[in-house]
Amino acid sequence: MDCRHIQFCDNKSKIDFKQLLELFQIAAFWAQSRKIEDLEVAIANSEPAISVWDGDRMIGFARATSDGVYRATIWDVIIHPDYQGAGLGRKLVETLISHPRLSRVERVYLLTTYQQGFYARIGFEYSNPSTTMVLYNNQPVAEPMAVQVR
Repeated sequence: MDCRHIQFCDNKSKIDFKQLLELFQIAAFWAQSRKIEDLEVAIANSEPAISVWDGDRMIGFARATSDGVYRATIWDVIIHPDYQGAGLGRKLVETLISHPRLSRVERVYLLTTYQQGFYARIGFEYSNPSTTMVLYNNQPVAEPMAVQVR
């Protein structure tokens, strides 16, 4: 596939949220219940956010959050299935981590369910799996602690 005409854009105002939602529904089992209004908030709080374009068609997307120095996390890496296998996913991740907001960050994290091999080929390493923790914020805590706020 000739991809020389494919454009990568770091201007968040150019993101077409309707196309992004459709892209998630087509190619991301982990993002099936997302809503445009929630995507708008998530992207507004992410820097950078990179969209990938074939003309007027959004075919890829990725975003990151970071403190700009010590830590960053990559989120929502996606390439339309019709364009996978042409090196665009690799270029997307490389574009994201070379962005000035991430380029000097000490550690860049990401979470993936099935694509560990893809990210390892880009240079990501397996970390200690026992260090990953998650708080499901919408679940009740077993026994709330009493806290005094002053």
